[in-house]
Amino acid sequence: MTQQSLRHHPQLFRSFFQGSFPCSTACRAGGRRLDMVISSGHDMLLEKDYAALAQEGLHTARDGARWHLIESVPNVYDWRTFMPMMHAAARQDMQIIWELAHFGYPDHLDIWKASFVDHFERFARAMAQLMRDEGIEKPFFTPINQISFWSWAGADVSWLDPYASDRGRELKRQLVRASLAAMHAIREVYPDARFVLTDPLVQVATDPDNPDSKPYADAQHQAQFEAWDWIGGRDAPELGGRADFLDILGLNYYPDNHWFFSGETIPHDHPTRQPLHRLLMQCWQRYQRPMILAETGAEGQARAPWLRQISEEARLALDHGVALEGISLYPVVEYPAWADDRRSPGALFGLGDPNGNRTLHEALALELRSQQIKWQNWQTNS
Repeated sequence: MTQQSLRHHPQLFRSFFQGSFPCSTACRAGGRRLDMVISSGHDMLLEKDYAALAQEGLHTARDGARWHLIESVPNVYDWRTFMPMMHAAARQDMQIIWELAHFGYPDHLDIWKASFVDHFERFARAMAQLMRDEGIEKPFFTPINQISFWSWAGADVSWLDPYASDRGRELKRQLVRASLAAMHAIREVYPDARFVLTDPLVQVATDPDNPDSKPYADAQHQAQFEAWDWIGGRDAPELGGRADFLDILGLNYYPDNHWFFSGETIPHDHPTRQPLHRLLMQCWQRYQRPMILAETGAEGQARAPWLRQISEEARLALDHGVALEGISLYPVVEYPAWADDRRSPGALFGLGDPNGNRTLHEALALELRSQQIKWQNWQTNS
C-alpha cells in the first residue's frame, strides 16, 4: 500500500484551520466568576470577531453558551446572551462547535448531586430545540469541555470549582454522566448532531532518574483516555456509555503537554519526547475515530513557529491515515490573564481598542496563510 493510498482527506468541517474563542465561566477562589466571553470583549464584538476569522480563512470555530447566565433561575432559560452569538455566526456563515459547559455552571446547582445531571440534560435539550427552531442544521456540540482536566483541577488539586481534593475520579464519573445525558437529549432533537469531546493530549514518560517509575508513568499516561473510554462504553458500563457517542475527539495540545512522572516538563530536544504525529497515531489506533486539535498555541514570538511545527506534524499524521479533521488556534482572540500562573497562549487577534478593533498578530497571520497555501497544495497533490 502506497503512502498516498493511506492518506486521510479531511472533509468534516468548513475549514481545516479553525479558531477557538475563550469562553470559560469558571468560578475562582472566593466565588469570583470568570466570564471570558466578556473579558475578551467577544460579547460586544461578535459580528466583527466572526467576520475577522472568516477574513483569515477560519470558517469553523469553537464558542460557548454560558449556562450560568442562561439558567440563573432553576428551569428558566434566558437566551439573551446566546441568541446574538447564534445569529452573528449565521450572518457570517461561521460554522460553530458549541460548548455547553466550560468549567462553569449555575450557582444554584451542586455538581455532586444527581440533580446536576438532570438540569444539564434539560438545558442541552432546550438549547438544541432553540437552535432547531432557528433553522440551524447539522450542528456540532461539546457537552462538557475537558472532563479529565476539570476533574483534576476541580476535585484533585482544588484549583477550580467545586474546589475539592482527592475526588477527581468521582467528579470525572459525574461529568461523564452529565455529558451522556446531554448527548441523549440533543440527539432527540437532532438525530444527526455531532459531538466533539475535548480533553488534553499528553505524554507522561518514565523519570530517567527513577526507572522504577515506569509502571506509574504508564498508568498516568493511560489515564488521559479514561473519560473517552467511559463515554464510548469501553469501560465502566454502569455509566451508560455507547460507541456512537464517542464521536469526534477534541485534543487540546500545548508545548508543555509532555512531562516526566516526576512532573518536570520534557525538554523539546529530549530523546524521550514523542512527536505530535505519534501521539495522534496512538489515539487513532486506539479509537479509530475522527479528531481535531481543538486547542493549540504558544506564547509570544513562539506562536508562529509553533503553528508551523504543528502543521507539519499534522500532515505527517494524515499521511499515515490518521483521521485528523482540523487544527484550532487557541485563543483566537486575546483575553486578560486569569490572575494566576496559568499558561496563556498567544492569540491571533488582540484585545479590542475603544473603537472595537483588534490588532492582528502579523507573524502568526503570515504563518497561518503560508500553512493554508501548503495545505491546499497538499490536497491538490494527494
